[in-house]
Amino acid sequence: MSVSIWWIRRDLRLTDNFALVSALNYSDEILPVFILDPQLLKSKYVGEKRLDFLFNNLRDLDRNLRQRGSRLILRHGNPLEELVKISTETRTTAVFAEPDYSPYARRRDQAVSNILPVHWCGSPAVHPPGSVLRSDGEPYTVFTPFSRTWKSLPLPDISSFHPTPQRIQTPSQTSSLEILEVAGEKISFPAGEREAQERLQAFVGGNRNPIYQYKEMRNRPDIEGTSVLSPYLRFGILSARQAAVEAKSAIQNAPDGNSRQSAETWLNELIWRDFYIHILYHFPIVRTQNFRLGKIAWQNNRQDFTTWCEGSTGYPIVDAGMRQLVATGWMHNRVRMITASFLTKDLLVDWRWGERFFMQHLIDGDPAANNGGWQWTAGTGTDAAPYFRIFNPVLQSKKFDLYGNYILEWLPELANVPLEYIHEPWKMPPEIQKSTRCSIGEHYPAPIVDHHWARERALRAFSKAQ
Repeated sequence: MSVSIWWIRRDLRLTDNFALVSALNYSDEILPVFILDPQLLKSKYVGEKRLDFLFNNLRDLDRNLRQRGSRLILRHGNPLEELVKISTETRTTAVFAEPDYSPYARRRDQAVSNILPVHWCGSPAVHPPGSVLRSDGEPYTVFTPFSRTWKSLPLPDISSFHPTPQRIQTPSQTSSLEILEVAGEKISFPAGEREAQERLQAFVGGNRNPIYQYKEMRNRPDIEGTSVLSPYLRFGILSARQAAVEAKSAIQNAPDGNSRQSAETWLNELIWRDFYIHILYHFPIVRTQNFRLGKIAWQNNRQDFTTWCEGSTGYPIVDAGMRQLVATGWMHNRVRMITASFLTKDLLVDWRWGERFFMQHLIDGDPAANNGGWQWTAGTGTDAAPYFRIFNPVLQSKKFDLYGNYILEWLPELANVPLEYIHEPWKMPPEIQKSTRCSIGEHYPAPIVDHHWARERALRAFSKAQ
């Protein structure tokens, strides 16, 4: 009987999985293999909560496989060496895997391809790199024309998704590590493909049809106005292709113009995700360098950076976001932009410092999306916000957390502060500070920097880098 390896990396699902279906069509028996790569496990970008989430989902995948007569083969070591060992043990005839696009992943995959017969199938993007190009064959570096070409490409019908296989035959003699329980705090995102599917359906077709309120609600950190699917897309627990098709279906079935615009706004977020994957693929230097702008005179004050990391800047919306990130491994996207702008513009700390810190904490931390977001906010990226676009943390807070509910959830020391001061508590008169038991500088920090002064400093620094 012929045996193939299904090498699992960022596609921890059985539904709509090109690599799995291709392996099943090619061979009689399949070895579902996941390799714990020491190079990634010891990376300075690794996040403990993201690892916990990964292991939880590996356990769920193993349960799903066992229900179908299979099991997950877990190994630890150099991926090429481990794949060669497994191939020799079981006399496999081919390896099937979904491509990955970070610089390290491409070097790793090329090394494996040089030794083993690998079939690359599918993509973590809806439209893989190389499929969305300008008329001259060059990659796009601006989102709007990229999105127009992206939208001109066909999407499959929902009925064409690869269904979950009912039976997967796996050789019984292959050795595997146990999927150990991971020590750590409880992850705020339940694991599993079923969870991902239920979240998707609740968002695109639930009783309230949240996708039809997305445009209006997505910037509100005090409510759940987004799909909160990013961790499941990050590890391929949910197919990005399925998410895009569901969004397209919601657009076509929208009851009115506003609903249609909201569904289109969510689809645009999926296109942004593809865009950053394509940028990383075509321009891998973005992992370590500005895509544009010259040398910026970063201040890189380590104490300022530590204060930002701890959520003690004295700006409530910034501090709430950073505390949410460290506590839960997730942060609302609007607040990600606010905190990133504060670090890079108000504090003039290099975006790479913040990018790394986010990757060390985000459950949905993705090299392409995280890098793209940080460079966009810093004004150094491909489709970047202009360098003179500097978020005012107070105005952002008043606009998107009007009643301070998000702030109060993460900053309990401000619980008694009147609403008129919740966004800028340093303006409280001394008698109110006393009566609310919130003395600025004692119970809650004074602002680390004056925003208006810092804005002018940033404008001078960035204008010299043009």
